[in-house]
Amino acid sequence: MTSPALGVCYYPEHWPEDWWERDAARMAEIGIKWVRIGEFSWSRLEPRPGQLDFSWARRAMDVLGRHGLKIIFGTPTATPPRWMVDKHPDMLAVDREGRRKGFGSRRHYDFSHLPYREEAARITRLIAEALGDHPALAGWQTDNEYGCHGTTYSYSPAARDGFQRWLAEKYGTIDALNAAWGNVFWSMEYDRFDQVELPNLLVAEAAPAHDLDFRRYSSAQVAAFNKVQYDILKARRPDLPVIHNFMSRYTEFDHFDVAETLDVASWDSYPLGHLATSNEPEEVKRLYLRQGDPDNAAFHHDLYRSVGHGRMWIMEQQPGPVNWADFNPDPLPGMARLWAWEAFAHGAEVVSYFRWRQAPFAQEQMHAGLLQPDSAPAPAYHEAQQVAAEIKALKLGGVAGKARVALVYDYQSEWAWDIQPQAKGFSHGAHVRALYAAFRKHGVDIDILPPSTQSLAGYDIVAIPALFAWNDALRAALADFDGHVLIGPRTGSKTQDFAIPPRLGPDLPSNLLDVKVIRVDSTDPALEVEVRGSGTVHHWRERIETRAQVVIEDAEGWPVLLHQGKLYYLGASGSKALIQRVVDHLIAEADLPTLALPAGVRCRTRDGLRIYVNYGAGNALLTPAADEADYVLGGPDMPGAGVTVARLATAG
Repeated sequence: MTSPALGVCYYPEHWPEDWWERDAARMAEIGIKWVRIGEFSWSRLEPRPGQLDFSWARRAMDVLGRHGLKIIFGTPTATPPRWMVDKHPDMLAVDREGRRKGFGSRRHYDFSHLPYREEAARITRLIAEALGDHPALAGWQTDNEYGCHGTTYSYSPAARDGFQRWLAEKYGTIDALNAAWGNVFWSMEYDRFDQVELPNLLVAEAAPAHDLDFRRYSSAQVAAFNKVQYDILKARRPDLPVIHNFMSRYTEFDHFDVAETLDVASWDSYPLGHLATSNEPEEVKRLYLRQGDPDNAAFHHDLYRSVGHGRMWIMEQQPGPVNWADFNPDPLPGMARLWAWEAFAHGAEVVSYFRWRQAPFAQEQMHAGLLQPDSAPAPAYHEAQQVAAEIKALKLGGVAGKARVALVYDYQSEWAWDIQPQAKGFSHGAHVRALYAAFRKHGVDIDILPPSTQSLAGYDIVAIPALFAWNDALRAALADFDGHVLIGPRTGSKTQDFAIPPRLGPDLPSNLLDVKVIRVDSTDPALEVEVRGSGTVHHWRERIETRAQVVIEDAEGWPVLLHQGKLYYLGASGSKALIQRVVDHLIAEADLPTLALPAGVRCRTRDGLRIYVNYGAGNALLTPAADEADYVLGGPDMPGAGVTVARLATAG
């Protein structure tokens, strides 16, 4: 495992070769240790079919290596060159409306197109052979941002044929498929697998199990595409990590499945762009316009640490304005430093800024870098230099320790509630993030677990919100767990075949939770029902029959939160105030230690340190915690966009 360090994304093919030496020297001068190159360079590596030129890439690696920089080389399969499209015109994906996508940007390929998958394997193998022995090479990146621009799903002939083969393998017989999908409804029964079409361009919606299986199939194609490259790269250099860079709030494929053939999960953190394009309330967007959502980046750090088997990087960190939101504000001074420190607090091994120099041409010419187009330092240049000096001085090491609270996050549940939400906008991810933010406001560390987790041991509280369907592993883990558990709303309300189970509601044995949902009420979120005590219910609520104890109920007498022993069931979606109340109750029942954090301040512990970040624009005053020995960076009076690091007394 590498020591925490900074990196940068660099594109030597964009710049005159006589610039490379000075660029590399400046990177090393400000404390950068890692450089990613290559991921968009296929047209320069193979300008014509079979006409290979790796010499420029090796010269660039020579230059970077001379300055002690370690290189991540990205396979260029996200940007197949024009001649590739001419060779395989049917490799282009087809959108939901049946329109074939074109050449002229990036990610113009169909995951189901097997000849392109072979071409991707070929160029990956050639790169591995040509560059795999370079002394500066320290890791690989597969492709770039799988699924970006809505490219996971394709409705092409290749996808249709692949889907049919996948269904035949999964179900074995067409009768089994008909039964699983409920095809007797509306006379949708098939006689053969080759009759099954893709779930688009229908008169009405497809059967939900049909749509869900298509998403499962599409996700499996992403995993298969990644595995081909992983196997080639590991065969060439088994000692080097293989990494992919995922994204924020991107859910069209199962990242846990893809990461079965990855050594490290990285992600691309653009806090201002992500907030601007999110569905967060307008008041949140105004308050954190130049800082980003205080909990979104942290959530993804914890998610991708789990996806990456405990190893997480930031492959692209926002340094200044981006170019792809409706409005692209300049970050508050200090945020490029804060974002890096927060990532390290959550276990990042490397934080790599995107990009070294702002490009003066093409689609991303308005996307900031550490340097301006004229090579003058941009503000983040000096902030990166400061971070590098700070982590070196503090000898930051170790890992993000195991938390006492865990949340289960499930990509399949994201798909299921998108297919059949019943309440527009009902989302598994929204419920997970709401709980995450409520715990985090108390300074509580949180782990994110996959739905396949086999043990919940060591946690005080585990939450499993809005889970589409149980699996055997999670049921068994829950039965063996003796801590506090929160499930609902809608957890376990469907089977894996997208049907209502015989036992309505959370589908748990009555000795664990005696709850039966007899009616659901889906309403416009603008219509709120008061909750006795504080908070409101909106969007979703359930009429429940139960012998469990009701903890919170709404003004109309519908149970909102109930419990049976240490197992709690949330029967409604609600306001932030309600979710905070639920979390506060769980924390009190579990006797979990908390911190009194000022508004906008968040924290996480790593390597005997508690790292505080202030997302507020103004000063915030920390209350020293009883388990803290002293401050080793900053102090209790935090400026806006400030960072404070406290050493824990238990760390010695």
